[in-house]
Formats: sequence, C-alpha cells, structure tokens
Amino acid sequence: MYTSYIGKKFLKLYNEREGSNLSAEDFFNNVVHPLFFNDDKHFINVANSSFFQSVPQKQVDSGISIHEIKLERFHKNVKEDGASLTTLVGYAAQGITAGTSGQLTTMKTNIEIEDMYASWAGIGLSVSMGGGFSMIIDDSEILLGLFSGWKVYRKFLMQTHNLKGNQIDVWNSYWLCHILSSKFDAQNPLDGFELPQPVTCKADKWRKMGLMEFESINRIKVVFSLARKYPNKVFTINAFKFADTNQTLGFVNFYLPEIKRFYEIRDVIFISKKESVLSDEEIENLSPYFFFKEACKLGAIGLKSIEPKKLREFMPVGTYQDAQGKDYMFSGEESIKNYQLFKIWIIAMLNKTELLKMASGIAQVLTKIEKDSKEAKRGKTTTDQETKKIFEIKSVKAFVDELIIVMEKSPEDSVFIRETVEEVLKMPYDLFPLFITLIKFEYNYKITNKI
Repeated sequence: MYTSYIGKKFLKLYNEREGSNLSAEDFFNNVVHPLFFNDDKHFINVANSSFFQSVPQKQVDSGISIHEIKLERFHKNVKEDGASLTTLVGYAAQGITAGTSGQLTTMKTNIEIEDMYASWAGIGLSVSMGGGFSMIIDDSEILLGLFSGWKVYRKFLMQTHNLKGNQIDVWNSYWLCHILSSKFDAQNPLDGFELPQPVTCKADKWRKMGLMEFESINRIKVVFSLARKYPNKVFTINAFKFADTNQTLGFVNFYLPEIKRFYEIRDVIFISKKESVLSDEEIENLSPYFFFKEACKLGAIGLKSIEPKKLREFMPVGTYQDAQGKDYMFSGEESIKNYQLFKIWIIAMLNKTELLKMASGIAQVLTKIEKDSKEAKRGKTTTDQETKKIFEIKSVKAFVDELIIVMEKSPEDSVFIRETVEEVLKMPYDLFPLFITLIKFEYNYKITNKI
C-alpha cells in the first residue's frame, strides 16, 4: 500500500506543478502507460500482471496493438477483480496458496481503484540499493526529480537496441545521484550526466539473447549524494524487494547529519593535505561491509552502516565478527587511500578528533621505545612483541595494564599516557576496538615512513 501512498502524493505534486487535475487513472493512461508499457521494453516487471502475460493469437490477428490489448485487459482486472499483486504493486496475491499469501488478512480493507492506479506511479519512483532491494523516499523534491528522469530512460531504452528493460529502479539510482549533484542544472538537466554503461546480463536467459543491463549502483554513492544535498535532514525511507515473493524491510531512517560528518572529519584531519587526500568521488566509491539488507537491520542508515568493507581485517581478533587482526601494509597509492578511508570512518565513529592525536601519540611512543631497544639496535625490523600484544587487546582493562608498562619504559610521556587512559575509560565498549585499530594504523604508517 505504500506505493499507493507515494503515487498519490506524487500525483498531487504533479497536478499542482502542471496546473492540472488528473486522477490516478488519468495519470496512468496519459503518462505511466505510454512511458512504461507502450513498447516491448518495459520499465518494470510486475509478476503476473496483464503487461507480462501473452495475448491470444486471435486478438493479435485483430489488428489492435498488443500494448492496447494488454492495457484494456489491465483496466478490466482493476475494475472487476480488485486489488492483488497484479493490479496494486506490492500488494498480496489473491489466493491463499500464492507466494505472497502471507500478506492476506481477514480484516476488511477499503482499497479504491485510485489506490491501484497510483501504485504504478509509486513503484516508478523507487531507487535501487543493490541485491534486488529498492527504497522509496518520501520527499517532494526527490519524487519530482526522479520523475524528470522517466523520459530520459525511455529515450535511452529506445536508442540502445540490446539493452533489456525493467530497470527503472536502477536507472533512478543513477539519475538521483545526478540531480543531487551540485553541478546539476535544472534548465539543462542532461548536462554533466554520465550515462551508466550497460554490461552483459548476469542471468542466462538474457545473456543468451545477447542483452545488456545496468549494474546496480554502489548504494554508498546514493547515501553520500543525499548527505551532500541534505546535510541536516533525516529521511524515513521504505525498503523492499518485489519479485516472485515480496520482501519488506519496513521503514528505516537515513541519518544524513551522521553521514555528513564523514566529509567534515576528512576536512579537519587532512586540512594541510587537500591536494593528496580523498576526493568526494573517491569517498563515494567506498565499498561497504554491510549489504543494504543488513544495513537496514542495524535499525538506521548512518555512519555504522557505511563501515568500509575491509576494515575488519585489521581489527583485534574476537572483537567484531570477521575481525582478523592483520597488520596493515603500505604498498602503494591504493593502500594510502584505504588507510585514509579507514582513518576518517573510525574518527567519525569515535566522534572526537582529539582521539586521533592520542592514537598517533601512543603509536609514536611505541616506535620510540622500539627504536631505543636492544633488538632495534641490532637491526631487527619486526614489530616488538609488547607492541603486538597491544594491537591484540580486546578489553579496556587489558589496554590500561599495557599502558602502565609502556609508561614505565617512557616516563617522560606519563602525563600524555594518563590523559589517554582517561579518554579510553569514557569510551563506549563497542568503540574501543576501533581505537586500538587506529593506533595500529598510525603505528604502521610511522614505521613505514620512518616518522
């Protein structure tokens, strides 16, 4: 039913902008059907709907367009059969044996014809977030912006003969990032738009036909694009997957002020290195640890949901799922960029830039102690065992105990070490492994660059 709500909200916006008074059925006939279904390449695939069922040969021979026949059949289904997944996008099947019968209820619901027609506009405003899942954002400016891309998508489908259809949600994800860009010009909407490059279809059925498809956009690009455009907003989105069976993830909040912090931290900690630090584009290509479905299970889309994919390889074993405790090796430009991404995200999560100075300071103390040790003087370059022990710590208590030992070896740093202990004791338990990992990164950076 949420597709109906969004469809009706959008129709109101459309009528206000155009000075019209179209009903949902009028809008379906005049706008949705001509763009979505009046061609062999459709915008969406709604299982078992009239638009995806064959037409009897007798009707084909009548000379009436197949698309018109399917349209008339659809109107008949709406008005005679009522609401089902074939007439109201995202709704339940009619029979109790169907895959989406779990959505059926004995409660009496008043579903009007307008709701059914409106749902098709609503689903046309969904945005792909990968893994077959999409979201709908209840925001007037975004809904109207996405609508502006419908005609562009139809034109692109017509011009690219081997491109399969049914990807309006994927198209919308690219178009949304485009219209949210600071370079977007409403008077010249195609200026600067980088058309997504089609790739060979993954499914055998389509690949054997020589068809191409759009790859799903990196969902992080969508999240960051929203954060740059609306840095102070919290959006509530509806997340779902409509296929042979429907999956609804429900309503999830997008905490864009948290995401914005990622940019702010970058600008603060790398203020003297603006030429060599991560660009906005490099940040937006971040590969996340969580898939969209798992990110929604966190309860909100915020900083935690955009955790860099490979970061856990370097966290102390046993602190997080998939933590591996590896050393971080600096071996080229990519490793520097990943180091910067990891560092920014950790500081943003800790939400205190002073902790970076403390982590760097502890790393400096450790390198100094090693340099002065007998093993270092003999030319050994392996990490000192005491240092390794710190990087494997899982609890605050164990960390404090190790810092006492460090303080005994470097008494001139005792005041700084005590200040660090005080900050660590205030730290939420689940963030402590991030601080340890940050110390490790700073330590490895210093010994690699001999700082």
